[in-house]
Formats: sequence, structure tokens, C-alpha cells
Amino acid sequence: MSQPSDSDQEPITIKKYANRRLYNTATSTYVTLEDLADMVKEGTDFLVYDAKSGEDITRSVLTQIIFEEENKGQNLLPINFLRQLIRFYGDSMQALVPSYLEVSLENLTREQDKFREHMAQTLGAHPIQALENLTKQNLAMFQNAMSMFTPFGADKPAKAEPDMPQEPEPEASPDDLKTLQQQLLAMQKQLNDLASKS
Repeated sequence: MSQPSDSDQEPITIKKYANRRLYNTATSTYVTLEDLADMVKEGTDFLVYDAKSGEDITRSVLTQIIFEEENKGQNLLPINFLRQLIRFYGDSMQALVPSYLEVSLENLTREQDKFREHMAQTLGAHPIQALENLTKQNLAMFQNAMSMFTPFGADKPAKAEPDMPQEPEPEASPDDLKTLQQQLLAMQKQLNDLASKS
């Protein structure tokens, strides 16, 4: 099923008022977060602005939609992923994370039809065992991906000796960052190769 691309039409403007109500200017109606979630699923692009200040608050509204979906029991984001994501805030690797996640999700979206066919074939005979194997593979891939972002300190002990003062962590040099970027590109190529084989 092909979705319209974001560039096919101008994004719809949604205004958020002080009473937290959301107003769709294209349909001249009030909408809910659930309505906005449906719009995203349908491929309809929109931008949300604070009605008073005019500030673009699209990111916070989309984050709120994810929060609401997770609260409904639609657990899409694993706990370890959320913890790792939080660790990247303020980290020297923070700038690389959005582009990495964006490229990964774009690849998954491109390959979703092939992935669905593969899942249907895989789950045919022994669905529970196949799901367990798939979960283990995905977890291993995720841990490998995250270890590439945290090469410094990955082997450090969890607790320092009580009487030993801790030395400050060395800052990443430009060469270290360049190496990490190369590793990230190599990992992305591996993910692309895996996706093309499925």
C-alpha cells in the first residue's frame, strides 16, 4: 500500500489553543490526538502551531501521540531502547542519533511489504518459535548498533572502587568521531544488505 509522500502536498496547519484543543484549519474542525495519529497513519502531513505564540510545536505533539499510544498498551518502544535513547541526550553522540534513526526507519518503511511477506512465510509453521527467534535477532542487532555508539566506557566496571577517585572520562577527539561515523556507515550498509536479502 503506497502512502502519499510528504512532498505531494502542503502540510495541513493545526493550531493548539490554551485550552489544549487542537483545530484543523483545513477542515475547520476541532480534532483530538487520536485524529492526528490517524492522519499520520494515513500519510497526511501536518504542522502544529501554538495559536498564541505561533511557535512550531509539532515535535512535542507527535511525542505526546507516542506517549498516548504507549499508555494504551501499544508497546512499540522497548524499555532498553528508551533507556539508551535517554542516555544520548547531552552526549557527544547526540547529533548522530536522529539521522541514524531516521535512515533506519526509512529503510524499514521501504522494505515493509517485503518484510510482511517474509513474516507471513516465517510464521506459517511454528509462529511462537519464529517470533522468539526474530526477537532474539532484533535484540542482538539493536545491541550491536548501540554498542557502536558507546565504544568509550562500554567495558568500564559499573562501580568504582570506594577508595579510588574516579578519573574524568577522556573527551572524544575528532578522529574518534570520524571513526564512529565510519562505523555507523558500515553498520547502515549491513542493515541495508540484510533488508535486501529478506
